[in-house]
Amino acid sequence: MGEIKMVDLSFYKGKRVLVTGHTGFKGTWLCRILVNAGAVVTGYSLEPPTEPSLYSMAGLEEKMTSVIGDIRNLELLKGVFDKECPEVVLHLAAQPIVRDSYKDPVHTYETNVMGTVNICECVRRNKSVKSFINITTDKVYKNNEWEWGYRENEPLDGYDPYSNSKSCSELVTHSYINSFFYDLGIAVSTARAGNVIGGGDFANDRIIPDCIRAAEKKKDIIVRNPHSTRPYQHVLEPLSVYLAIVQEQYKDISKAGFYNVGPDDCDCITTGELVDLFCEKWGEGIKWVSQYDGGPHEANFLKLDCSKIKRLFGWMPRWGVEEAVEKTVEWAKVYLKGGDIPKCMDSQINEFFVQKRIDK
Repeated sequence: MGEIKMVDLSFYKGKRVLVTGHTGFKGTWLCRILVNAGAVVTGYSLEPPTEPSLYSMAGLEEKMTSVIGDIRNLELLKGVFDKECPEVVLHLAAQPIVRDSYKDPVHTYETNVMGTVNICECVRRNKSVKSFINITTDKVYKNNEWEWGYRENEPLDGYDPYSNSKSCSELVTHSYINSFFYDLGIAVSTARAGNVIGGGDFANDRIIPDCIRAAEKKKDIIVRNPHSTRPYQHVLEPLSVYLAIVQEQYKDISKAGFYNVGPDDCDCITTGELVDLFCEKWGEGIKWVSQYDGGPHEANFLKLDCSKIKRLFGWMPRWGVEEAVEKTVEWAKVYLKGGDIPKCMDSQINEFFVQKRIDK
């Protein structure tokens, strides 16, 4: 028996790492991975966006430095860079909800566009940074609702304010690379990930959190758009890729670029199929009903072509959508029973990052 590792987490031991958006769902999982790997982690974010929040139960307070601040506040952010002198920066801070972007487009653009300008400006001015990644979304592409996946060279033109602001975030990053980062020798990438699921997401208007809330109350799950197709993956999947990109470009700047991160085609399923899986894994006779609520436009069909990162990094998804739902249900049941959340997270992280193989 041997181990397959795409990411060598020992690379992060002792590294000074700054994570923006550390109090969010993905940010909390990322910080748990990093502190376990021995990184010196600083987080910069608003207060947790939900109540309850994964961050408040993940046991991170004593293991990292947490700065509560707005990504739109350039002066405060500069001060954090000056004090912490990060070698590695992962930018996850965002207004991430499509439907919220219709309610407050100005805040969405300020956070997702000017927030990107601010982080890029701090990276540009701070001589300690060697490797930087901006996390965007699969929704950055002009969506033609076609059958095949989008490649990294497709036009960036998201439809709604959230998606469009993330398209703009990409363009800001590209401009800073061309104008500053290339000459400074700073390795910079963007990563465009699909819909992530996993334990600890308490956001509104996301299907798996909606499922868990309904299951907790023993009510039917309400599904707004059961026929929309999305590239669903477990949260650890893209996080492992972000860490691999940061590591590889730190060592070899030619690895920096723009990368799609998504599941295989077999895991691009409809929302209805995802909820079927959830009901099966949860048990207890739970079921769902379709109920369109007349909400704003959301994409019906969207998937990514991930050939580039598979070819350059040798990456393959670890957990398919069925296993992703399984792990999410496992976490949720620990949470609802008042169990040990950090222990559950560490168990799933360890299982994900150390994959056994049979040597032939």
